[in-house]
Amino acid sequence: MKRNTVILIALGLFLATFSVYGQNFNVSKCEESAEKSQNIKAEALQKVLDKLTLAGVPGVVGAIFEKGNLWTLSSGYAKIEGQIPIQACHLVYTQSIAKSYMAVVIMQLAEEGKIDINSNITEYLPSEITSMLVGADEVTVKMLLNHTSGLPEYNYHPTYVTRLLQNPTRIFQPKEYISYIEGKELDFEPGSRYSYRNTNYVLLALIADQITGNHGKYMEENIFERLGFKNTFYKIKQGESYGDRLVNGYWDRYSNGIVENASVLQNTNVASMVGDDGIITTAEEAILFLKGLMEGKLVSSESLEMMKEWVLDKNGDPQYGLGLDYTTFMREPAIGHSGGGLGSGSQLYFFPEKGIYMFFGINLGTVTDSPTHKDAEKILEEIYGVVLGK
Repeated sequence: MKRNTVILIALGLFLATFSVYGQNFNVSKCEESAEKSQNIKAEALQKVLDKLTLAGVPGVVGAIFEKGNLWTLSSGYAKIEGQIPIQACHLVYTQSIAKSYMAVVIMQLAEEGKIDINSNITEYLPSEITSMLVGADEVTVKMLLNHTSGLPEYNYHPTYVTRLLQNPTRIFQPKEYISYIEGKELDFEPGSRYSYRNTNYVLLALIADQITGNHGKYMEENIFERLGFKNTFYKIKQGESYGDRLVNGYWDRYSNGIVENASVLQNTNVASMVGDDGIITTAEEAILFLKGLMEGKLVSSESLEMMKEWVLDKNGDPQYGLGLDYTTFMREPAIGHSGGGLGSGSQLYFFPEKGIYMFFGINLGTVTDSPTHKDAEKILEEIYGVVLGK
């Protein structure tokens, strides 16, 4: 209780001083839909999630699918101001998990014969975009999908970072992101190795727009509607609270363990993004997306196998497929994606050898350093241990 009081007092001071960053969105309680399991694992997991919020993470939601059952958990606050408890029915930012959705769109278009992922990107992008890209005629669509294009990272550019932080309500356009790497040399020969780049997925969104006219609408029709989603949104509207269900986002701006409300900056940043980010959802529907993908409800088995063709690192270990990350948790292989932002962080993974799906989303930024992160990392290991039965 003492820690929460300190945080709330600090927030009051920061809100008065930094009105633009500190502005917050209305959030209210919502109606739960997924089951709140009472099994032993759920009880153990709830205790560890409570440890996470006691360590300084404002709020966390989770969902687990195991042995035919999907259940949800939550701890902490969707909004510290007013102490609105976070619930599994609240909407959270998925950040880079959106790349998996974008990759599915491209694979669906490939199945329709509208794109060849082995073709050069110059066949699908307008000249006003390709003219900005050094080596564009050497890059294929597949290289964008698996991060082997060699194209530079747009968000490393100091001008972008400056404009983002100094103008927290400013919406960026996709072409502007690409302009930050205009004329920059390739980081490496296309196809020669893997290096994660958000730039790749902005370009995939622009390619999908060229083919469909509106790739956001295509995603809604071919992913969200196909899976019966009512609580997943892409290309979100700036400042929209989505029925007071979108969580507030917080960050540790000064890396001193004191969080501030960064909802305006977080929301505007995500509202600007396409392809590489831009989706909000519930914990339940995040699980159902990955489960639907793995079960062949979104792409064919052949396309799914292509998505799981892993690029290897220099040690020969698998790293990334087509919009899917390959990693391990406590030595257990996992397929999915993670995401981090100014006011949130998320993980969505499937453990094929265990038959378990997990999603966790927090409303604390993961891209700024914080002593809270150090404590959280240790607790996350406990969470994985409970999920995997270690």
